[in-house]
Amino acid sequence: MKSDLPKVLHQVAGQPMLAHVMESARESGLSDAALVIAPSMGDVETIAKGIYSNSKTFFQEEQLGTAHAVLAARQVLEEFSGNVIILYGDTPLIRPQTISLILDAIEHGADLAVLGFEARNPAGYGRLITDQSGALCAVREDKDASSKEREITLCNSGIFAFKGTILLGLLDKIGTDNANNEYYLTDAVELAHQDGLKTAIVQCAEQEVMGVNSKVQLATAEAELQKRLRIQAMEDGVTLIAPETVFLCKDTKLGKDVVVEQNVVFGPGVTVEEGARIRAFSHLEAAHVGKGAIVGPYARLRPGADLGSDVRIGNFVEVKNARLEKGAKANHLAYVGDAHVGENANLGAGTITCNYDGFGKHRTEIGQGAFVGSNTALVAPVKIGAGVYIGSGSVISKDVPADALVLTRGPLEQRDGWAAKVRARRARDQGNKK
Repeated sequence: MKSDLPKVLHQVAGQPMLAHVMESARESGLSDAALVIAPSMGDVETIAKGIYSNSKTFFQEEQLGTAHAVLAARQVLEEFSGNVIILYGDTPLIRPQTISLILDAIEHGADLAVLGFEARNPAGYGRLITDQSGALCAVREDKDASSKEREITLCNSGIFAFKGTILLGLLDKIGTDNANNEYYLTDAVELAHQDGLKTAIVQCAEQEVMGVNSKVQLATAEAELQKRLRIQAMEDGVTLIAPETVFLCKDTKLGKDVVVEQNVVFGPGVTVEEGARIRAFSHLEAAHVGKGAIVGPYARLRPGADLGSDVRIGNFVEVKNARLEKGAKANHLAYVGDAHVGENANLGAGTITCNYDGFGKHRTEIGQGAFVGSNTALVAPVKIGAGVYIGSGSVISKDVPADALVLTRGPLEQRDGWAAKVRARRARDQGNKK
């Protein structure tokens, strides 16, 4: 990946790849998890614990192959007699339904099941070898395969499921007699077949089990997952005007009859309720949008933005850590940060809540039905009462009681004829220079 970040922590659709895999495992019904990682990968463990709080972590001090990695978790495997599935943190497209299918194969009598796929170009993949009856009898790595075996297009994804009672026995028999001198997990298939154990193949689409080993492949995974998320949103009743231009996160929640216009980006933690409209070129992150609200175009909702029903947030408005109650409006060119805005309040163009004094953040409270004139600065901490009318161009640094008119505009000074006199004088000065 040419990165200081552990590979499985690179993000797809707003979540680390590892999180996608472990969430799919949890959604398939798997109740326990063991994580095998290299030393000094504590951040990886933290992500795993956030999904499986009971997960146990094991370290593979030396990387001596896939079977060697599984054996790093020997302690927990010796204590466990249920079914085991081995997954990889760099396959973010694996679906819960597919994990369920391979586990079902074990439930229905297989001792070992392998997830395979038909490859468009099988070069580099391990091949699934079957006997005359069609039973899986071996997995042959590409480097170790014969020329005839390399013609096979049914390939190994690397994802295996076992009856827990046979797993360690098979792994302990695996040696390193191969091109890489490694302990291959795939050798367990041939050993199981020789022992008369029942093996099975479960198939899925090639894209679903693609591993990510480069930034190019990361982008490919992102594109595929975005396609899935867009389709799911539309099937759930969301209108995407130009689906290919909308970017979603795995946890984006969009209600029925939400309309999303073109070039909208949803960061992590966004919920949009029924009937809201997100207009073009808007960016939302860790925000809540109420029913019937309209956001954008060119709006930015930052973490903690919480819009009530029928709120209007217009072009070039930024909201951060602020609650706007039902019917409140900030239609253009405003910053609303660390604030509470009451029902039906109106913030004019250029309104700014001055929430940061160089040392700490402070709150602004704006009452129900207040009208804030254009180009107003509200210097927090400050409270604006219900029904207050603030004149345009004001700087408000003190609390204002309900229903008051307040403005800090300087008195207008008018000098009749001044401009004409200045122009004439300058013209004479220019003439003298010539």
